[in-house]
Amino acid sequence: MKLSVGIFFGGLFGALGILFFLVAFGTDYWLLATEVGTCSDGLNETMEEKIIFHHEGFFWRCWFDGKIHNNHNSMWKFWYIYRSFWSVLMLLGVVTVIVASFLIICAAPFGSHVLYKVGGGFFITAGILFTLVVVLYVIWVQAMADLKNYVITKKMDCPDFSLYVRYGWSFILAPVGIFFAMFSGMLFLLVGRTIYLHSD
Repeated sequence: MKLSVGIFFGGLFGALGILFFLVAFGTDYWLLATEVGTCSDGLNETMEEKIIFHHEGFFWRCWFDGKIHNNHNSMWKFWYIYRSFWSVLMLLGVVTVIVASFLIICAAPFGSHVLYKVGGGFFITAGILFTLVVVLYVIWVQAMADLKNYVITKKMDCPDFSLYVRYGWSFILAPVGIFFAMFSGMLFLLVGRTIYLHSD
């Protein structure tokens, strides 16, 4: 394997991973929802069809939380602790991937196998941290966000109320960034090993 090719693609994939992470966590389209229903306006009892669109970012409170759990203080505290936990993991991932980038930049002029290996390890660690963030987010959406009760509550005013929820493009970019970061880390580990073997 040519070292220059491995270093080039490792750097390219690492840069792409960082770019995808920044776009994914910096935009607010992780969760998309559409509410459709015919509801009374409460004044003259006329029925009006409404279509409402929602989108949620990574850090922002989900749009249905306040209507479901506003009487459960302990539940609210749990939501904030849970979301704070994945935010901390995300920040650790960002710091890790930045440190990995600096290590690789420092390794290039000197051909240091140690810096390449450590930088690759940091890229892989960042990928693992971001994977945990995505998994925690999916668990929150699928198991902890009480969509069923939200729909039941809305149907009191809107008998034919329907809710459509899907993951947005910001969410889709995160696993792509994870793939590039992990692949970059493996390439740099291989580069470091190759330099070490040829230095003997």
